[in-house]
Amino acid sequence: MAMVATALALIMLNVDRKDQIDIDYWWIYTGGADGARSLLEAVAGSMMSVAATAFSITIVALQLAASNFGPRLLRNFMQDTGNQVVLGTFISTFIYCLLVLRTIRGEGDGYSQFVPQISVTIGILLAIISIGVLIYFIHHASTIIQASHVIQNVSTDLHSTIKRLFPEKIGHDEPEHKQGVAEIPISFEQESVPIRANSTGYLQAIDDEELIKITAKYNLLVRLQTRPGKFVVQGSDLIWVFPSEKVNKKLTQKINDAFIFGKERTEQQDVEFPINQLVEIALRAISPAVNDPFTAIRCIDQLSSGFCHLVQRNFPSSYRYDKNNKLRVIAEGVKFPGLVDAAFDQIRHYGRCDMTVTIHLLAAIALIATYTNNSKYQAVLRHHADMILQESREGLSQAQGYKDVEKQYYQVMKTLNNNNNIQSWE
Repeated sequence: MAMVATALALIMLNVDRKDQIDIDYWWIYTGGADGARSLLEAVAGSMMSVAATAFSITIVALQLAASNFGPRLLRNFMQDTGNQVVLGTFISTFIYCLLVLRTIRGEGDGYSQFVPQISVTIGILLAIISIGVLIYFIHHASTIIQASHVIQNVSTDLHSTIKRLFPEKIGHDEPEHKQGVAEIPISFEQESVPIRANSTGYLQAIDDEELIKITAKYNLLVRLQTRPGKFVVQGSDLIWVFPSEKVNKKLTQKINDAFIFGKERTEQQDVEFPINQLVEIALRAISPAVNDPFTAIRCIDQLSSGFCHLVQRNFPSSYRYDKNNKLRVIAEGVKFPGLVDAAFDQIRHYGRCDMTVTIHLLAAIALIATYTNNSKYQAVLRHHADMILQESREGLSQAQGYKDVEKQYYQVMKTLNNNNNIQSWE
């Protein structure tokens, strides 16, 4: 936006130089050089003051986000498009006014008079736009730090990730007439060698198309030792390659280039990351220092919504094939039990003394159960319902509270045992 403002100033000044005629429209600036200077000086000075205030408000919002929702959510605030547009508008207006201001010359300055009327008019227009942006920012800054807004944004990321990764795959899925395990060479363990990571950090994404292309070109079978979201230390095993004699320095570098590392986790190929963010918000809400179970309930609602979406998607096979239906990649994928553990284990443990949170966890499991008839998924949900009941027995001090939890538990069991009417996410 700053570069656009610079280009706009140069273009408008060029138009004013080529068209030095008297313009008598009510909306065009027709004052003298002194008035133009004063006007642009006032706009430029006020823009820097407002920009400094906006920066300060943003920093306060970041501090509140870090303390209330966790430091991992700071990335969401820093990437907020509204904040970027607001700060960009103020800075761009300042730069534009500064560039136009330096060209204004009066009759007593030793040069021929030059008052860029159109350029000054554009400066006034930018100032008016900046006022509107400031009004928007006041509303936006108070909105983005609300718990409901933060939770909804993370939930949107979760649904987008589920839609992107399931059933998005690395290569083609396993053909019906093939079985991946049977195609792994007997000597794979003995004749494969590891390719180690060149970097340290969180694995943010894998260039799946490039990896399949490399394995097909060199006729390789590889087994991934990690997956997006995991922390990888430089020198640790990244991938095992078969056969070993084809591994050289060039191939090692190509395969490392297909793995993208960073300082933080992202939801690009890591569906567990937005789940962890929702859990972190819930845990902070039910901590004794905050004691806000309603925020935790909102997180549970969004987790249940995400899992209702997830259980209707197919988890891709670990065996990935190229376009010729030849096994190329054995991938380490996420599993449904692990995702459910990530979502409910900590909330169940730290919320066991809160009857409302416990009952809401059971209600979430009952809701998820209505969206699937997969017996394996149902077994996982049943296990977590049993664990919630057991921990509530230990955590709740009042007998009536436990009876309410037990009543909700039996409702979950009834849903799991009789869910022939499967609902559809779509």
